[in-house]
Amino acid sequence: MTHTTQLPDRRSARVRKGTAGAAPPPAPARTRRRPTSQQWAAWGFLAPVTLYLVLFYAYPLYRNIDLSLRHYTVRSFVQGDAPFTGLENYLTVFDDPTFAPALLHTAVFTVVCLAFQYAIGLALAVFFNQHFRLSATLRALFLVPWLLPLIVSASTWAWMLNSDSGVVNAALRVVGVDPVNWLTSPSWSLTSVILANIWIGVPFNLVVLHSGLQSIPASLYEAAALDGANAWQRFWRITFPLLRPVSAITLLLGLVYTLKVFDIIWIMTKGGPVDSSTTFATWSYQLGFGNALPAFGPGAAVGNLLVVAALVFGLIYLKVQRKQHAS
Repeated sequence: MTHTTQLPDRRSARVRKGTAGAAPPPAPARTRRRPTSQQWAAWGFLAPVTLYLVLFYAYPLYRNIDLSLRHYTVRSFVQGDAPFTGLENYLTVFDDPTFAPALLHTAVFTVVCLAFQYAIGLALAVFFNQHFRLSATLRALFLVPWLLPLIVSASTWAWMLNSDSGVVNAALRVVGVDPVNWLTSPSWSLTSVILANIWIGVPFNLVVLHSGLQSIPASLYEAAALDGANAWQRFWRITFPLLRPVSAITLLLGLVYTLKVFDIIWIMTKGGPVDSSTTFATWSYQLGFGNALPAFGPGAAVGNLLVVAALVFGLIYLKVQRKQHAS
């Protein structure tokens, strides 16, 4: 019996050896995928929003920054050959004697309006959350100041606070109080515009805070009542803590709105008398358009200060929100 041994094929061994040592074949080049119909549809929906933001937000902001960094006159504003001055307009604004009073009035106007608008709006939201008869009707009536054009609201308040023929002074005379020069006295002009702005801003706080109250489960109040908590304890332990996210966005939007309030102040007092009710918003308008020789650069610089203030508070809000989500 013979045994046959099968010799390895040298050719196949050489082929295997060469194949093992050789580099792998290059991967085929990736072909760029064309956008699908869904992607084109997404870009189509984003295009109007993007165009709107660019035309009405990005470009005006760019132009305002450019105005604040150049020395514009009426001629150069038309021809577009204003020289670059850097931060000179900002230094002019800081050195102006109106800067300190305008900054103080802006801070007082914003803080007082926000505090009273939020407090009154929250009280009314809690009141209307009881769902009594005519609750919806009365709540709708409270929206009237918010729905009216600002020029109508400001003109109405200017007529009501008129020193000679206003209904407020007429009511004061009935109760034996001397009339007050609400709009023409430096001591009362800022108070007058604050009262008008509070009246206009309360409905917004009422609507937003009332919607936030609707998301709080009624079972929490029932459990607290069974534990013996009174109305104040239920508000302080349940309502107020659970309304913090809604309150934060309400105060932020109110802050941005109040910082740029112009119509009410300009119609009622025009920032006077003697700049007693001048804020950054009215001062910016006076510098740019209220004089025979407009100062476009300083006016734009004052407007940019308002933008920076709103941006800072917006960033603070985002940071607080991130901390709350992280915890």
